Amino acid sequence: MASICSVLPALLCKFPAIDDGTIRLARKTIDDGFKGFVRSYGDAIDTVVQPLQWFLNYLEGAFVASPWILVLIVMVAVVYYGSRNINITIGTALSMIAIGLVGLWNDTMITLAMVTVCTLISILIGIPIGILMARSDRVQSIVNPVLDVMQTMPSFVYLIPVVMIFGIGKVPGLIAVVIYAVPPMIRLTNLGIRLVDKEVLEAADAFGSSAWQKLKNVQMPLALPTIMAGINQTIMMSLAMVVVASMIGVGGLGKNVLQAIANQFFTVGFLNGFALVGIAIIFDRTSQAFGRRLQKHSEVIHG
Repeated sequence: MASICSVLPALLCKFPAIDDGTIRLARKTIDDGFKGFVRSYGDAIDTVVQPLQWFLNYLEGAFVASPWILVLIVMVAVVYYGSRNINITIGTALSMIAIGLVGLWNDTMITLAMVTVCTLISILIGIPIGILMARSDRVQSIVNPVLDVMQTMPSFVYLIPVVMIFGIGKVPGLIAVVIYAVPPMIRLTNLGIRLVDKEVLEAADAFGSSAWQKLKNVQMPLALPTIMAGINQTIMMSLAMVVVASMIGVGGLGKNVLQAIANQFFTVGFLNGFALVGIAIIFDRTSQAFGRRLQKHSEVIHG
């Protein structure tokens, strides 16, 4: 029996792809242009990101060099203040002690420093963009497709342009993590502000509030639980991306996981994975509990 392609025109059986020479020329043109841009502006780019390097090194040094008992006390105090839950607080203390007992304290501190800096940068970038999206449908229609690409692009792909521009090191890894983790912060800030009750905004208008006063005194406080959910998701995605970013020089637990994969060290990989999971659970439970407290507080005030 003859195949379908034997009775159909060749054009319908084989996709008419662009000539290989044309594709190679286009790739070479784009790659050369990108490399030329990096050669021309590399020094200026390094100068711009230098403060990130200083801040990350300072925070990492503070976490690693401080006595472990002091770091543990501060961390437990922050968790208790955020969650007001004794079970979460005890779980945090036990998890951090277990991490220290298996010899992963310093690597965990390096990872905590990286996640802290990435989260802070994501908040500083995400909240203003989310506010702009909430105030303008046009801005939202422009930013949403960009966020869709950022969230669906494979995480490894982020490393290619970052390495080409910034090279290998902690700052390139930090930038890759921020690009991967910032979309939830932007989306949930936008969503939280748009979900504020219209009647509340009308009441603010009736009292003569300006746009800034409405944002500061009405929209942001009422949107805070949703924004906290965005912070929670940003932290989770930062922890997930830290392992991938270790391929370009980010140390800590992610580097150990990659080494365990390369050398097939099951125990090393499991212990470092356990430490990452422990940190993720601590951040997740604390931020969720804090968000619920904010929700109840806003319901009491505006109920």
